[in-house]
Amino acid sequence: MKTWNRLIAVSGMALGLLTLSVAVCTDARAQGASVDPVAMQKLKRMSDFLDGQPQFSVNTQSVIEEMRFSGHRVDLDLEALVTVKRPNKLIALRSGEVMNEQLYYDGKTLTLFHPTENTYATATAPDTIETMIDFARETVGVLLPAADLVYRGAYPLMTKDVTLATVVGKAVVNGVRCDHLLFSHPGVDFQVWIAEGEQPWPCKYVVTETDTATKLSITTFLSGWNTSAAVPDSKFNFVPPKGARAIPFPHDASGATSP
Repeated sequence: MKTWNRLIAVSGMALGLLTLSVAVCTDARAQGASVDPVAMQKLKRMSDFLDGQPQFSVNTQSVIEEMRFSGHRVDLDLEALVTVKRPNKLIALRSGEVMNEQLYYDGKTLTLFHPTENTYATATAPDTIETMIDFARETVGVLLPAADLVYRGAYPLMTKDVTLATVVGKAVVNGVRCDHLLFSHPGVDFQVWIAEGEQPWPCKYVVTETDTATKLSITTFLSGWNTSAAVPDSKFNFVPPKGARAIPFPHDASGATSP
C-alpha cells in the first residue's frame, strides 16, 4: 500500500470508532483483566485535558514505516507544526520525505498549499474542526497530523471495540516521565505515552497495523505544547503568494472546485 493511502487507512481506523465513554468504561469492567480500567482512565484523563484546551500549538515528528517491493523496510520522516484554535481553526505546516505542504482551515474553507510547486487547492469545509477532519479524510483525501489527538471527544472514538487496554509501565520521552499505555482493536493497535502530573500531554503515539504480516507502524513524537500564545484569527486565512496557481484537490469527491 502506498504511504499516503496507508496513513489514511491507519488513522481512519483509530478515528472510526464511535460510542459513549460511559458505556466504554462499563464494558471495560465486564471484559475482565484484558481491559484494565486504570489504562482506560488514564487515556480518558488525557482526552479530557486536551478537550479543555481552547487553543494550542504542538510540534510533531513522525516516522512512517514503509515496506518496499524489494522486501526491505524503510523509515520515512515527517515534521509538522500544528496550531489549533477551537472550535473551527487549524493550521498544519508539514515537511519531510513524505510531503511538503501547508494546510489552512479558517472555519469555512480548507486549503492545501504546496510551496515547491506554488500550487494550492481550496474546498468549502464544515464549520468545526471535528467535522472538517472527517471531511478532509473522506472527501478530499487529506489526513491531518495526529488527528486522533486534536479531535475533541476522541476518547470514545479511540476505545470502541477495544479488546486490550493495559499500562505497560513508566517511561521517559524527551526528558518527560510518562505512563506508557497499550490498546488493541481488531486490525489496529495503538500505544500512547502520557506525561505524568497535572498536564497529561501526549508525548508519543504509535499506531500499528495488525491485520497484515508486516505490522507496519506510524510513530509520532509530540513536543513543545504551547497554550499561552495568542493566535489571531487572521493567521488561519490562507493568502496565495504571488504567482500561486489554483488546482483541484487530487481526490476531490465533493464536487467542489478551486477558485
